[in-house]
Amino acid sequence: MHTWTQRLLSAATTAAFLLLAACAAASALDAFHAPSVQAQARVTKINRFHKQLNGNDKVMLTFNISANLESLFTWNTKQVFVFLTAEYENSKNSLNQASLWDHIIPDKQHANLHLEVKSKYPLIDQGSSLRGKKVQLVLHWHIMPKAGVMIRDRMPLSEFKLPDVYTS
Repeated sequence: MHTWTQRLLSAATTAAFLLLAACAAASALDAFHAPSVQAQARVTKINRFHKQLNGNDKVMLTFNISANLESLFTWNTKQVFVFLTAEYENSKNSLNQASLWDHIIPDKQHANLHLEVKSKYPLIDQGSSLRGKKVQLVLHWHIMPKAGVMIRDRMPLSEFKLPDVYTS
């Protein structure tokens, strides 16, 4: 006969193995899920564009964002972190990225966004190279699963041009 500790250890080992198998299955099934995100964003107003005392350009924007992110959710999705970046080139770097806005979507019922927001974070360039620059808005999302690996993706949305002169 087995002792009660051997039986408890056997039950715990079996439970841990079944939990591991369920987590592996959840991750494997997410690999076959192909979401179809639909999104649009456009700048409606440049609130302020000025040169800071340290010489850096700073831009505050207002933009519309519409996104249907329901297809990102599966039975294994805990939440989705979504953020909008401004991407541009300058003489120092081939790619500059600055986060303008972010949001955590806790469930599928809140995954349909229709917002007009001011940028949560300013677009700041180290230097004064933003005047007349073309900037692309890009929507990024990180799918945080209940079990498995976090999935990241992005979608370029629209492009706008900053003014040639500073505004206030």
